[in-house]
Amino acid sequence: MKRHFAFAPAILYLSLNLTSFGAGSVQVENKVVVGAHRLFYQLHGKGSPLVIIDVGVGESFQSWAPVVAAISKTTSVLVYDRAGYGQSEMGPLPRDAKNEAADLRALLLNARIPGPVVLLGHSLGALNMQVFAHEYPDNVSAMVLLDPPPRDWLAGRSFPRLKELFLRTVKEMTRAAEGAERSNNEAERSRAPFLRTISSEHAEMFGSTARQILSITSFGSLPMIVIASGRTNPAFGEEADAYQKFWIEESRTLSRLSTEGEFILAEGSSHHIHRDAPGLVLAAVNKTVRSIREGLSQPEPIR
Repeated sequence: MKRHFAFAPAILYLSLNLTSFGAGSVQVENKVVVGAHRLFYQLHGKGSPLVIIDVGVGESFQSWAPVVAAISKTTSVLVYDRAGYGQSEMGPLPRDAKNEAADLRALLLNARIPGPVVLLGHSLGALNMQVFAHEYPDNVSAMVLLDPPPRDWLAGRSFPRLKELFLRTVKEMTRAAEGAERSNNEAERSRAPFLRTISSEHAEMFGSTARQILSITSFGSLPMIVIASGRTNPAFGEEADAYQKFWIEESRTLSRLSTEGEFILAEGSSHHIHRDAPGLVLAAVNKTVRSIREGLSQPEPIR
């Protein structure tokens, strides 16, 4: 049976969860110039610190609507379409974590959105957030990571068969992007920037993004919560149980890169922790928000 790797379903864009936000939830909705392209963002709620959400590959921030609504009751939340996603324009390739973190920083600067910020990233978004925290530490007060891809696997040291499966799927995604670009169908061509973007994001996971992540040896004393999913994914085949245990331990190890790191296991959750265990995500975010407010004097500008 042919399998698609769990991080890289080639047709994920066809099945996004488009749950709508409440009509009164959005405080600001705009596009901001970032280099040669524009990014679309929304601000929900009010208050400090600002929680910034970066989604998994191929996902829409709309699938986070219940979590955003809950967080925005107590503080402000920023959601945005990465370059090439949704209402944002395609950005320059490659779409690696460093370029996507730089885009986010430019969005905050150019939109004049102040800190302090709490980074909340899922899957590939969790890789981007790690690089953001490392590159711009003065802007970050805390970080919550949901099921970040395992560092040792990105380094190519573990589960080589799953790496091969992943890379085969990347090739399929690249072919899909190329086909869309050549298509005579306007609707198909309109999907080409998104397909090219997610193909690049995936390809760089074992390229420049992997190198950027592996260069991070410490987050100092940054408050950080890493939440790992506990449910085995059958898409990993006969190695599924072993790989799930490995991923959990890699997440636990990642949490130790900060002296203020904490590890949480979402035992019954799939990879989509924000959907399966939204209460756990909300509790983690609220914990960081409370701790920041207890020691907060004045919000710091984004520099």
